[in-house]
Amino acid sequence: MTDATLVTGINEWLVDQALGEPDIVVMFEGLCARMHGIGIPLARARLTWPTLHPLFKAETIVWRRGKETEFEQFLHQENSSDAWLESPMKYMFDNDLTVLRRNLDGPARLLDFPVLNDLVEQNMTDYLVIRTALALRNEAMDQTKTLGIIATWAADRPGGFTNDELEALKKIQRRFAVACKTAIQSRIARNISETYLGRQAGGRVLAGSIRRGDGSETRAVVWYNDLRNSTALADTMPGQDFIQLLNEYFDVTATPIIEAGGEVLDFVGDGVLAIFPYGNLDEQKSAVRAATTALSNVLEARDRLNASRIEKGLFPIRFGIGLNTGNVMFGNIGVSQRLTFSVIGPTVNEVSRIESLTKATGLDALVTKDIVDLQPDCWVSIGRQRLAGVSEEMELFTFANETMQRAAAASPTIELEVVVKN
Repeated sequence: MTDATLVTGINEWLVDQALGEPDIVVMFEGLCARMHGIGIPLARARLTWPTLHPLFKAETIVWRRGKETEFEQFLHQENSSDAWLESPMKYMFDNDLTVLRRNLDGPARLLDFPVLNDLVEQNMTDYLVIRTALALRNEAMDQTKTLGIIATWAADRPGGFTNDELEALKKIQRRFAVACKTAIQSRIARNISETYLGRQAGGRVLAGSIRRGDGSETRAVVWYNDLRNSTALADTMPGQDFIQLLNEYFDVTATPIIEAGGEVLDFVGDGVLAIFPYGNLDEQKSAVRAATTALSNVLEARDRLNASRIEKGLFPIRFGIGLNTGNVMFGNIGVSQRLTFSVIGPTVNEVSRIESLTKATGLDALVTKDIVDLQPDCWVSIGRQRLAGVSEEMELFTFANETMQRAAAASPTIELEVVVKN
């Protein structure tokens, strides 16, 4: 029989978890270990919950005694998988059940779901599923959405769980669900803030930097790219086709920035504003390397996309990229009721003007001398250029890969000079 005092000890531990900032994977791992420690013959457990994420519909944790805990995320998909359609969880939802138990041991065993055969092969003797609803209030939509958690508990002791152990599991899961609600809401808030604001900006907002004017000065490589002929495209294409075009364009421009360690701050219409922050000279060199790596990867991704579009009889996508480096103000701007977290300052204004010159020159990308000085590769100078709204002329360079050289050759009005940094 399970010692009620020990179960109470687990419940007290769960209260402490709920009052803190629990990591849901670590918490579930700790819970399973504690339950096994008080004598519950737990050999395998699984926790699943739905989430709000642009890529993932649900998340799950699988704990096996003596093995490393696994964490999985399930992508959004139009059609349900066979595993889900044949699962005990779907059966519970369809029949509005909150508890389902199957004996996997002896003559009375019932194996009416494919997963149960797998568990028998793993020497499991008892299987319990408990569904606990969690209501999350959405004030903006004036509605309450029930997400909830589903936990499965499997025993490997002959005879399975005792009645006392089953009751203990039900009580423990109820208290565990309270701690899960805290952890899940925190994960959802972080997912949403990072999706809509970016990792750094989202982190600052969640840390309390939410007043207008909150912010700080930082140094960064600033990136800006803009789609060419976007006004004409928007006027002549069906709305859904233009949205699809924009998403393909953002995929090939923003994704390599994020993969290289940059922070996409905003989609300004059909423009992408991003930064690669740095503090000292070594970090600046790393930021420049990351930005130029992203630049190369963006151009390669664009070429692959355009080859595919041309095969389908579609026109290629064209855009320009500008890179600059310097001080920026990173913080909240707007009105008290509606703020955005972004960067402002001369460096940002200049990078927008630099990108605009790509249209006049026919070049894919232009960067400043500070970028060239810190990235020891081959660049092409287009000489000193006048930027709109900037008092002094600025020498600009283009990334000297084959694509850039072909673009430069198509612009005979610009005198090009190859600069090799050793």
